[in-house]
Amino acid sequence: MSYTPTRGEAFELLKKHTKSESLIKHGLAVEAVMRFYAIKNNEDAEKWGIIGLVHDLDWDQYPEEHCKKTREILESENWPEEYIRAVESHAWLTCTEVEPQTILEKTLYAVDELTGLVTTTALIRPSKSVLDVKVKSVQKNWKNKRFAAGVDRTVIARGAEMLNIEIPDLIQGCIEGMQKIADNLGLKGNIS
Repeated sequence: MSYTPTRGEAFELLKKHTKSESLIKHGLAVEAVMRFYAIKNNEDAEKWGIIGLVHDLDWDQYPEEHCKKTREILESENWPEEYIRAVESHAWLTCTEVEPQTILEKTLYAVDELTGLVTTTALIRPSKSVLDVKVKSVQKNWKNKRFAAGVDRTVIARGAEMLNIEIPDLIQGCIEGMQKIADNLGLKGNIS
């Protein structure tokens, strides 16, 4: 019998399986952006946020088995299949064959990599803050393939297309979601 996990349980599970502070912050960033888009789409922000928070649950310990180990962990914790499938879908065509189908899955797929691009853009600013990041700055950095080289821009573009949203609008939502928790992400910088 599955249950509905709480945000607290999800965060404890993330901390249990993830020792890297940057990966925990990435989970928090994706959670915040998922919550932002859930509210924008009149969806369940708690569910969307929890799924965003744990989407890379196995990456720190099992990068070669990404998503497969997360399925095992979440199944052993009796998480709902809907949550597990959503997590698997974020790595479609890279680690899994689970294609994003729902708006939740498509959003997670689109914003996961994008949070990394926004984070890196914030960190190179004089302010070291996401609070003054603009869409045009992220777009400028998008074009430089050496900038945040680990960010797969084709995944972001494919996700935006799935959601039928323009990339600048997707970036704007990502920035706004991350701004809400800038302090928790270490991205408040020197802006008072």
